[in-house]
Amino acid sequence: MLKLLGAILILLSGTLAGFYKARQFERRPRQIRELILAMQRLETEITYGFTPLPEAMSKMGAQMKEPLSTLFTSAARSMNSSQGLTAQESIAHALALHWKNTSMKTAEKDVLHQLSFTLGTSDRQDQIKHIALAAQQLKHEEAASREDQAKYEKMSKSLGLLVGALIIILIF
Repeated sequence: MLKLLGAILILLSGTLAGFYKARQFERRPRQIRELILAMQRLETEITYGFTPLPEAMSKMGAQMKEPLSTLFTSAARSMNSSQGLTAQESIAHALALHWKNTSMKTAEKDVLHQLSFTLGTSDRQDQIKHIALAAQQLKHEEAASREDQAKYEKMSKSLGLLVGALIIILIF
């Protein structure tokens, strides 16, 4: 009886691990799409709203879903804090704290990190060009993540179940 319960727990945990990995493949394109929309909103705020960067980041964070919402509001708070952090330092700090909560990879993180070097340090037109470039790079990453999702999502689910079954066979 105890062996049967152990086998069920092992099979269940392997299956859940596979479903967790598949969910990450599902979330990544959606989060990248939301990040692209955030770049477009930021571009609009800078171009037409003449909104200061901390306020624009705060607005973006309020309009987004978790975990990206926390990322942008944290960066906005760091820019407004008494520490006097630059936009680049604030974004880097927010990425270090909150990136692990996203399903995105380092390629998307690098795009945001590169963008942070120009935000708040150059003129409006230069910032708009860099935001558009970042959005374009994110679109390429989104296409790649959709391909990965199509390839690996179903396989992850199956592999989790099969690894659980293999462990049970090896143990018993």
